[in-house]
Amino acid sequence: MSKPHSPALPQDGPADVEVSAPRLLAGAYKNYERFDVTLHVPGSAPLHQERDVLRAGHTVGILLYDPDRDSVVLIRQFRLPAFLMLGAERAEMVEIVAGGLENGEEAEVAARRECVEETGLEPRLLVPMLRFLPTPGIIDEYASFFLGIVDATELPERGGMADEAELTRPFLLSVDRAIAMVAEGRSANGYLVIALQWLALNRGRLPQLIRPT
Repeated sequence: MSKPHSPALPQDGPADVEVSAPRLLAGAYKNYERFDVTLHVPGSAPLHQERDVLRAGHTVGILLYDPDRDSVVLIRQFRLPAFLMLGAERAEMVEIVAGGLENGEEAEVAARRECVEETGLEPRLLVPMLRFLPTPGIIDEYASFFLGIVDATELPERGGMADEAELTRPFLLSVDRAIAMVAEGRSANGYLVIALQWLALNRGRLPQLIRPT
């Protein structure tokens, strides 16, 4: 006798919605726009909303992993929002490599570029991890995460793009200590937390994921 099928898991679905053209509220490093939204709800009157969105667009995040050392390469970088919310003592955040796509780049191309810029290392392999919207209530940022396989032997002390006034300080940390860092709440960076939680969930699959094809 066959087992019954499990109920379908919930997932994102379609919306019956009308969205106006954007009205620019501010334009700088990223555009800040306002939309009029009409959401049609079955059995009730339409719901009218006014919503503002920061247009961050497509980004990448890369968790660099050195399999010979069972360690990850992380970076330290000053973040103004961390300073404003948490104070100077938490303003230099521990992070994974991350950045936005430039000039129509593919996500994998952007991921390799960001790795070189922020750590000086180019991954020999990029393994797709997951995609998600970090803060869909206010920002349209859409992140593609990769596991980047590297040899951290030549890891420099500093990285970042001088012409962008960017300074990163890469360092090597064992996977056990990196996971413990997240478990103890030692970093408030969302990309880092998500990436290391993924690593903790998939650690047993790493040999298969990074096996040469």
